[in-house]
Amino acid sequence: MKQYLVMAVAAIATFTVFSQEKTGSKNVQAPSAAEAAFKKSFPTATKAKWEKEGQHFEVNFLDGKKKMAAEYDASGNWIETEEEIAISELPAGVDTYVKQHQKGSIKEASKITKANGAINYEAEVNKQDLIFDKDGKFIKVEKD
Repeated sequence: MKQYLVMAVAAIATFTVFSQEKTGSKNVQAPSAAEAAFKKSFPTATKAKWEKEGQHFEVNFLDGKKKMAAEYDASGNWIETEEEIAISELPAGVDTYVKQHQKGSIKEASKITKANGAINYEAEVNKQDLIFDKDGKFIKVEKD
């Protein structure tokens, strides 16, 4: 009986560890270089919460009333910024694609600005993030 209990506890512990690795770590302490770069770029930001996303660090925050996120590497190099936008601000091609290829409707929208200057858009549909280029051309699906 004890042996089954030990095996069950071990299985639950293993599942918990792998679940946390898959989704990323929430409310982490970002490297000081990343925090400094963030504070310099967004000096009026409030409600900042850091997460570990793979090798990078993402901070979710408010800038005024806008929900935003910014991603940095451990050295404080900016990777990208994501800004929540109105669904009506998405390029026309996004709505067309969603109507033709998805069964649901767009729940949230974001504009993503990358460090190289590229602009992408994100449309959340059916708990998935659909990524589009600046002209509304579909790029890929990311699980939410």
